[in-house]
Amino acid sequence: MLAGKRVLLIIGGGIAAYKALDLIRRLRERGASVRAVMTAAAQQFVTPLSVGALTADHVFTDLFDRQDEQDVGHIRLAREAELIVVVSATADLMAKLAQGLANDLASAVLLATDRPVLMAPAMNPRMWAHPATRRNHALLAQDGVRFVGPNRGEMAESGEAGIGRMAEPLEIVAAVEGLLASGPLEGKHVLVTSGPTHEPIDPVRYIANRSSGAQGTALAAALRDLGARVTFVTGPAAVPPPAGVEVVRVETAAQMLAAVQAALPADAAVMAAAVADWHVANAGAQKMKKDGSGKAPALVFAENPDILAAVSQGVPRPRLVVGFAAETEKVVEHAMAKRARKGCDWIVANDVSPATGIMGGAENAVVLIGAEGAEEWPRMGKDEVARRLAARIAEALA
Repeated sequence: MLAGKRVLLIIGGGIAAYKALDLIRRLRERGASVRAVMTAAAQQFVTPLSVGALTADHVFTDLFDRQDEQDVGHIRLAREAELIVVVSATADLMAKLAQGLANDLASAVLLATDRPVLMAPAMNPRMWAHPATRRNHALLAQDGVRFVGPNRGEMAESGEAGIGRMAEPLEIVAAVEGLLASGPLEGKHVLVTSGPTHEPIDPVRYIANRSSGAQGTALAAALRDLGARVTFVTGPAAVPPPAGVEVVRVETAAQMLAAVQAALPADAAVMAAAVADWHVANAGAQKMKKDGSGKAPALVFAENPDILAAVSQGVPRPRLVVGFAAETEKVVEHAMAKRARKGCDWIVANDVSPATGIMGGAENAVVLIGAEGAEEWPRMGKDEVARRLAARIAEALA
């Protein structure tokens, strides 16, 4: 799968740097060409001589090397690779990239690249759990950096156990293959909506629902992993958006409709958002206050735009439109009626009654409804639901 692929390996400091040697061997035996950049700290654990023997190439170590930099070497390194892999991604390297610092060759390359970046963090569990590291991790993920690990295990240098152990070389290879492989959705544009919408009552209050956005987020990631270009239109979700997709953040149903229409045309639209059916027509311009009368303000509701119907019946219409139906009773019956009414191709229906724990939970149990009828799937994690549905979408668009 990696034949002819060009990987730039940035080796950071830390005892886990020794795993880079095995990673180079694993990548090269799969056909990838590997070049390496080493930080000064990495050279305290493994030598450029060892790394160069395995890559069969020059090892780059110095931002101010006259020979390497005579043709702006750090820019060339950043652009010639198809993927940059950081092993081990120390807290220091993560912080540098998150803050846009570039005071050595590794950080300069990371800041100069427009290629995908995969980081394999490795550090003490307390460093990984520190609020600064958590902020940097979240910021990098938002910027599109992909991560593999860290894993839970015993730390080599301290004997402590916890989350911070670097992913094993074969895990990193699998992540590299996933990023560089041409998936079945390569060249396809898929629009995904996710999360709840917030419909304001006044400047500080709103109407919403219990959707976490987890299923829509997992779907966007699964479609991305199959090679699709994903536009991800999300309401105020409880989970961060996936890396490597175009994120459009909205609050209200009206804003979501505008964002969806702006994202078209698309090959497929997966409308997983839990859009509010109504908004408050007489929303207050100022915070509503109690007046001592004991009477609650009267809210006047108006129907929100029907985004699924607008996409299903609009022009240009995606080849495949997938809607979602969150029901608390007669799940299949109501979902079939919704599919006919909206004009979409498929409906993914589920029972979100409080007893199921599905809305806001980690698992889902869905029924896929199409022209051929209803297909019930077993209860499984939302990531697995996403992978199965993404595979079906790829089949439909083939």
